[in-house]
Amino acid sequence: MYSRSSEPVRFERDCEAVLVPQGEGVTLPAGSVGYITQALGGSWTVFVEGNLFRIAGKDADAIGKEPPEPLELPDGADDAAVEQLVWKQLRTCFDPEIPINVVDLGLVYEAQVRSLGDGRRAVDVQMTLTAPGCGMGEILLEDVRSKLELIPTVDEADVELVFDPPWNQTMMSEAARLETGML
Repeated sequence: MYSRSSEPVRFERDCEAVLVPQGEGVTLPAGSVGYITQALGGSWTVFVEGNLFRIAGKDADAIGKEPPEPLELPDGADDAAVEQLVWKQLRTCFDPEIPINVVDLGLVYEAQVRSLGDGRRAVDVQMTLTAPGCGMGEILLEDVRSKLELIPTVDEADVELVFDPPWNQTMMSEAARLETGML
């Protein structure tokens, strides 16, 4: 869900958050009030006291929301089924300032599933950022890594940040260019 409105929110408990766009971890105290400005991919961007903060899905209860549903994979699923779930999961990763997922932004260059044996798998991802100095870069990489490791049978996700080729607007999907007015 993407929220274009500013839904009021009150923190029910102390909550870990990430300051946007600096990427610094902070704790917002119980009783803090603000507004949800973006709700996408199982995380929330909230505006509190003049700053934007990203709240992870695991902390949904702190703002009165439900955490994302656990991922499911049929027993005996092959690598192709896992790869489909990988791309679906990548589409739940959003920059806290841009309401477009990392796949449609054109930030994911490659995602491959490899077998580790005993039904376990690893996922190798190469991705970039819209700008090399993005303060949220490490946060986005960790979001991708942690969401991929939620996929049943995926034991590890290696997310490599690359800048070749450099990202540009032509790498965005047509829908993303329409959404941002960059057609």
